Amino acid sequence: MSLLLRHIPAFSECALADLVNETPWALTAAAPAVVRRLLDRLGADFCVADEVAVHRSARIEPGAVLKGPLVVGPRCFIGHGATLRGGAWLEEACTIGPGAELKASFLFAGTALAHLNFVGESVIGRGVNLEAGAVIANHRNEWPGATVAFRHEGDVIETGLPKFGALVGDGARLGANAVVAPGAILRPGTVVPRLGLIDHGVPPDLR
Repeated sequence: MSLLLRHIPAFSECALADLVNETPWALTAAAPAVVRRLLDRLGADFCVADEVAVHRSARIEPGAVLKGPLVVGPRCFIGHGATLRGGAWLEEACTIGPGAELKASFLFAGTALAHLNFVGESVIGRGVNLEAGAVIANHRNEWPGATVAFRHEGDVIETGLPKFGALVGDGARLGANAVVAPGAILRPGTVVPRLGLIDHGVPPDLR
């Protein structure tokens, strides 16, 4: 079973179903192209302009920055000062709170970034919640020029990419000001405590 399906069982039933066997990092690396393809499949319930599609039932507060390609699904909420960019897809009933930033990522139904969050190059399952200030980082600043590699189930996974955040399983919870370092796979139901750190990264000299 693919990593995506193991962590997000509804993946096989969503608009991305034909990509279920991709790795999460391949999916996020191709985010702009993937979202552009989704834009071509949307129905009349979406308002589309400049590669930004917003469902008529979604609510966007003034001051939010929406950069295409982007799909904001039914009953989503985007708070003031939020930024969505780099190719992003929100399934339905997702919340991007005030001051939060989402880049090149895919959010499944009912997931919430409370406020002042950053999530980059990630795939986030259903019903995930990030409390204020929680971050899913996408780039190893301490290892200049290195690609993202990390440990998972005893193996070292080399993405071959300069940026990848995380695959976060359904129902996970990240406490306020928690940090997930670049390159992580969080099982469904994972709880990261407030101020917690998840770092599965592998330095270049240990690969």
